Amino acid sequence: MALTALPILIPFIFIIILILVRSTIWARRIAIFGTILLLLVSVGLFSEVTKRGILTLTMGGWKAPFGITLVIDYLSGLMLIVSAVIALAIALYSTKFIDYPHKSHRFYVFFFSLIMGLNGSFTTGDVFNLYVWFEVMLMSSFVLITLGSKKKQIEGGIKYLALNLIGSMLFLAGLGLLYGKTGTLNMAHLAKILIYDQQSIFMNTSAILFFIAFGIKAAVFPLFFWLPASYHTPNITISSLFAGLLTKVGVYALFRFFTLFFIQDQQFWHTIILVIAGFTMVFGGMAASIYYDTRRILSYHIISQIGYMVMGLGIFSPLALAGGIFFMMHNMIAKTNTFLVAGMMARLKGTFYLKDVGGLFKQDPLVAVLFIIPAFALAGIPPLSGFFAKFVLIKAGIEAEQWVITMVAVLTGMLTLYSMIKIWNEAFLKKAPEIPSEKRLPAKLSLMELLPSILLGLISIAMGLFAPQIFDFTFEAANQLINPINYIEGVLNN
Repeated sequence: MALTALPILIPFIFIIILILVRSTIWARRIAIFGTILLLLVSVGLFSEVTKRGILTLTMGGWKAPFGITLVIDYLSGLMLIVSAVIALAIALYSTKFIDYPHKSHRFYVFFFSLIMGLNGSFTTGDVFNLYVWFEVMLMSSFVLITLGSKKKQIEGGIKYLALNLIGSMLFLAGLGLLYGKTGTLNMAHLAKILIYDQQSIFMNTSAILFFIAFGIKAAVFPLFFWLPASYHTPNITISSLFAGLLTKVGVYALFRFFTLFFIQDQQFWHTIILVIAGFTMVFGGMAASIYYDTRRILSYHIISQIGYMVMGLGIFSPLALAGGIFFMMHNMIAKTNTFLVAGMMARLKGTFYLKDVGGLFKQDPLVAVLFIIPAFALAGIPPLSGFFAKFVLIKAGIEAEQWVITMVAVLTGMLTLYSMIKIWNEAFLKKAPEIPSEKRLPAKLSLMELLPSILLGLISIAMGLFAPQIFDFTFEAANQLINPINYIEGVLNN
């Protein structure tokens, strides 16, 4: 279906429009319209997947594996929807929280460039094109993280770029080895070759390179140092965008590669993945507990919760994969929302440092409610989305008799709850410190400033209330990953 290309074409068209339109007011309106359109298209495409099965498009009429193939299955369809929701929330949020008007036009151009790379990564059926889309995201995100040109942004951007460029080089090296061994880079064709290749265990050399490359992108232990060194430096709008989307593309790639064609030495890989998942959870959770800068706390919790997603891949059962996908969707929404609320708190108090914040519950109770929803969702409190995501993963761990990683997941949930309670006590319950009279800060926030967080908060609640229905979709996505024959036939026989 030609419509399969729309998640890439829509951002590309809006990039061109935004380059031509110089008005900041119109750029904001166009960005909101573009993200709404992208959300509607993503929902429509996922609806087609549920009716017709896997959607494929071969560019230029070249049949797979020779041409460029776009593929949308349950997993990529779900990722497109959640990413579009986050993009819409960020587009709304940016109208009030981008604080350098002379550069806001540039923000929207690279915002859509990042979304285009993201959607390209989710829909590509070719390993080399995945590398291309990763580079599109890397360049777009580097421009965004340094937008504003402050010293700390440049420093954070250089750290971000340096380690991610290493990941890109390892990715490219893996591509070369993979092509040299198989003669193809089409994902479905690779899967078909390696299923019947008795020497496919020797693919581990390529698999290691890809695992490190994607591990850097996903910020797993011990490859995560670029994230807390950079995510607190840009405008909170950009931090929120990165928090919800960037690392999840690395997790998506791990799910795709290590269920589709790197499946030969499962005992070796699943053991490594589970060990790394456990260290990622614990280290991220423990590191977050020692900080008092809201953005640093939340940045380390991005790392911690990546461990839960990777845990689902390591257990490698349909239930575990479904739980990992559910957790990824929940975390993208809730984590973005916590950063949005952090920006609101800073707007009201003038700082992200918790020791200098207090009295927010009394000052603006709605902001307190908007914080408690994603915070409790991340901590796994029922009936919010995070409870059901963690419940499914823990249940999958118990069924697979993976007792150690299951216990680590439970204990890490307590660390998350501790950090969220610390933010709550310091920012909302503690008495407000004295603020010099010359600092004019708003007493309350407007509806437009609150709207993006309200939207994401309602989605977190809805994902909890309608968890069984959403789980049906994630379970179908997990079944497609465990049994990739439909993916292979859908691409190669199109």
